[in-house]
Amino acid sequence: MQVAEWIAVFRQELNRPLPGTAIQMRMAPSLMRPANVPLPLRDSSVLLLLYPVDEKLFTVFIKRTEYGGPHSGQISFPGGKFEDGDPSLVETALRESNEEIGLSPDAVEVLGKLTPLHISISNFRILPVVGFTAERPAFITDPQEVDHLIEAGLEQLLKPEIVKTEILTFGDLSAQVPYFDIDGHHLWGATAMMLSEFLEIIRRIVLP
Repeated sequence: MQVAEWIAVFRQELNRPLPGTAIQMRMAPSLMRPANVPLPLRDSSVLLLLYPVDEKLFTVFIKRTEYGGPHSGQISFPGGKFEDGDPSLVETALRESNEEIGLSPDAVEVLGKLTPLHISISNFRILPVVGFTAERPAFITDPQEVDHLIEAGLEQLLKPEIVKTEILTFGDLSAQVPYFDIDGHHLWGATAMMLSEFLEIIRRIVLP
């Protein structure tokens, strides 16, 4: 199956019932459980971008800069908080991706959305938006927000051996934390949970 054909099929899969929270929770830390989320929620969105490299599909993550805040040094998809000027959460993901990695919103074909993820500890609700560009973007990172990019092929992300577990300490508590080992980078938490659902959908179809 060629890339263009695969993208058309993948778009159709995003319109079918999604794998949902149960698949996201496979990659949740052991201390994290679904919970009633207090209102009002703070909305945000991220972009799971697909693009071809040598006729293979890739996606991109960002490693955030070290700044002393709660997301310092973390690996995530490009994205951020909804702002009053954003027409929708899809536009939030595109705007933030433009700011963080220099991605032109006009170059992105929005394929669909995944299941929103509630992060009760921060009261955020994250909408994962899936997009596609017909060629690898000429990424330009914002040095204040992005330390560097991590590009990964879908074939690599689907390998079962990259899913691992470690014990992390949070204050006085310890938790088993599943993560994706991407060339030595530990991708865990909300990003891993969203990626888990994304990959479950990809498993329904044959990669190009």
